[in-house]
Order: sequence, then structure tokens, then C-alpha cells
Amino acid sequence: MGNYYLAVDIGASSGRHILGSMENGRMVLEEIYRFENGMKKTGDHLCWDIHSLFNEIKTGIRKCKEIGKIPVSMGIDTWAVDYVLLDHEDKVLGPTYGYRDKRTQGMDTEVYQCIPLDKLYARTGIQKQIFNSIYQLMSVRKQQPELLEQAENFMMLPDYFHFLLTGQKVTDYTNATTTQLVSPDTKSWDYELIELLGFPKKIFKELSMPGAFVGEFTKEMEEEAGFQCKVILPPTHDTASAVLAVPAQNDDFLYISSGTWSLMGIESSKADCSMESMDKNFTNEGGYDYKFRFLKNIMGLWMIQSVRHELNDEYSFATLCELAEKKREFPSRVDVNDQLFLAPDSMIEAVKEYCAKSRQAVPQDIGELATVIYQSLAESYAKTVEEIEFITGRDYNTIHIVGGGSNAEYLNQLTAEKTGKKVLAGPSEATAIGNLAAQMIADSVFTDAKEARKAIYNSFEIKKIQSR
Repeated sequence: MGNYYLAVDIGASSGRHILGSMENGRMVLEEIYRFENGMKKTGDHLCWDIHSLFNEIKTGIRKCKEIGKIPVSMGIDTWAVDYVLLDHEDKVLGPTYGYRDKRTQGMDTEVYQCIPLDKLYARTGIQKQIFNSIYQLMSVRKQQPELLEQAENFMMLPDYFHFLLTGQKVTDYTNATTTQLVSPDTKSWDYELIELLGFPKKIFKELSMPGAFVGEFTKEMEEEAGFQCKVILPPTHDTASAVLAVPAQNDDFLYISSGTWSLMGIESSKADCSMESMDKNFTNEGGYDYKFRFLKNIMGLWMIQSVRHELNDEYSFATLCELAEKKREFPSRVDVNDQLFLAPDSMIEAVKEYCAKSRQAVPQDIGELATVIYQSLAESYAKTVEEIEFITGRDYNTIHIVGGGSNAEYLNQLTAEKTGKKVLAGPSEATAIGNLAAQMIADSVFTDAKEARKAIYNSFEIKKIQSR
């Protein structure tokens, strides 16, 4: 058994600490701690409890000591776009808003008064989503300008957690690109754009690439953990880590990082900031080793998760799939990317409302509701494949589905049927695996991403799904 490496992978609904090591050429994972997460209602806003999250991070780190498996390094990844502002004493200014909070409504109009949408896309290549950091920051500028005046540092959440562990401020490139404030040409902050928007330039610090050394635990953290540990920058955007873990054996592949969101696209060495890509709502997010994740954000399993929660988690996902299969002939479909489904009070009512307004049959039972969601998702994937192939002028025969959604066999089968592509599903813990792979490359376990992907392919079960 080789050295241990710790990936702290925090998603919008849960977090986990996973130890990784190499054994006989295969990557071995051990989940040692898991905790709940979620946005909390604070007054009229949806916010993250970052104090509680950091306590959970520390609890999982202490678990390493308890079980006698001390990592040589660790790294944290989270979802994208959310951030903190720090003052001159490194205190967090204001609440830590969640991306589903409604404070960004109308902020796109404010941004476009400074720079038109087409020019913004041409210089950033980032898909317009109303929760992007650029719109969040505009809402601060318009509603709480004093916070920007007091701010000394802008930090994405995983960078902030790394700072709490080490006392060092290091900003990861992959997550920073999701702010819509980074140039794909220079691969650094677009300071001209930042000033154009009226944001203080000084708070955006130099970017670093995954694999960079952040620092070692502070003395206080070392005492609390019971051991010393290096912190290595992984791709801190969970999707960037997940894409690093795609077990592809060549460069000719499509992927879906499938979970609460479905991120579908290709890996590219150059950003496509054309108006065609903008019109199709594709994004060029930063990836490992300066690769670009040319992809589309699709609402994903959030919709079926929300329905399940509304039904008090009475139905398992397997049962929902069975009920959907029985009603697969139900004809109605929804646009899964409609803003109606971003944060509705009731997902069930939102789906019914969409069907009614579009003059389609309104689902009346759970099976009909589930089949509308699953079929609509798969058809959205198929449309996205067509768009990617049209824009790139290339044909792809394989879709890799990684992440928790790779276990959604029914949706994977529908995806194979609707796209006509070969689907390879797995690994399910792709985000943690990509996080670990970046640490292992930094420690010379692997020479590069290609070698890491080969090891990942040989280490985990990959299910092959053909269309019926």
C-alpha cells in the first residue's frame, strides 16, 4: 500500500472525505466521513453555513488520525460560482449567499449596461447563467456596495477553506473561470472587464493551476488534526475534478458529469467563444492542465431529487425509475433548462405548470411525472450531442457518464437510446477521484493526466450500455 491522499469533495447536498491510495497499480478508495449540506433560509435569502461546513471538514480530517491513515496531502473541491469577500482582517463580509438565491434577478440587465452580452461572451466564453459570480457581484455592487468597498480579497469557497487550513491565499484557475471574469486567452483575471463592471480590481488575486502547493496546516490546525499535512490545489471546481477522472483512452469522447447538475461536453485545447457557441449556450470552463471544458450546464438530477424530497423520500430512485418505465409512452416533455425549474417552491407543480402552459398532457401520477423528467433529460442530452457535433464538425461515438448519476441505469439507458451512442458509465466517485489524481500527479505517482486516466480505467467498474 502506497501513500494516502485525502479528497474532501463537497457537493450542494452532501460532502465526503475519501482517502485514496495505490495498490498493485490500482487506485483504491475509502470513504471515511460523510456529512449533509444544503442552502439554509436566512431571512429572505438562501445562504451557506460556511462555519458549519469548515467544522465538518475538520471532523473528517481528524477521522484520518482516528483510523491511523495519515494522508501526505489533501485538497478540497466544491460546486462553482459561490464565494466570500474578506476584509483587511480576513473576516468574511456579509452572508455567504448560495447560487439559487434570487438576489441576482435583473442583474443581467445591469451587467449588460456595462458590456453587451455578445462582447462579454467573446472575451470570457462562459455560458450565461443568472447565478454566475459576475451577476452575484453586480447584486452586491447595487444592493450592498459597502461590502465591496471594505473587501480586500475575493475567494471562491474551496480556496477559502484551504486558507483556513493553511493561512495561505491561493486561487484556483478552474473554479475562477466560472465567475465569468477570466480571459480564456491569458488564463488570468480580465482586469479591464472587472473595472468596466465597477468591481474593485485589487480583490482578485493571481490564479494558480491545479497541482500547485497551497501550504501546510497552520500550527493550530496541526494540533487539532493530530498530524501535519500538505494542501495541494486540486481542480477545486467539482466538475473540473470529475472531468479529470473521465476514464477515456483517447481524446475522442463526450462526457456527462452527472449529478445534481448534468455537465455535458468535450475537452478542448482551445476555447470556442464564437457567437454560435453563445447562441447554443455552451461554456468554456477551465480544466486541468489548461484544457477547456466545452460543455453545457443541464439541470440534471436536481429535478427528480426535488420531486423525491417533496414526497418525503418515500420512493427510492430505483422505484421512481420503475414507475417511469411503466409510463414511458406518456408524451409530454419539458425544457429542463427553463428557469422555472431552478428553485421552485414545488418541483411537481412546476412540471405540471410547464406542461399546462405548453398545452401538453399534464402528468397526474408519480410515474407520469418521473417519465416526463427522465425522458426530457435524455432528449436534452441528445440535442446537446447534436449541437456539439455541429459546432465542432466532428462525430463522437462514445459518451462517458461519470459521477453519482452514472448509477442511474434507467437514465443511462435512455441516453444511449436517444443519442444512438455507446455509453460508458462510471466511476461514480469521479469528483473525488479527479481530486486525488491531481494530488498524485503532483506527487509523481502519475506523470500526467493521460497516465492517471489509464489507471482510473483499470481501477473501477465501467458499465457498457448499448441502445436497445
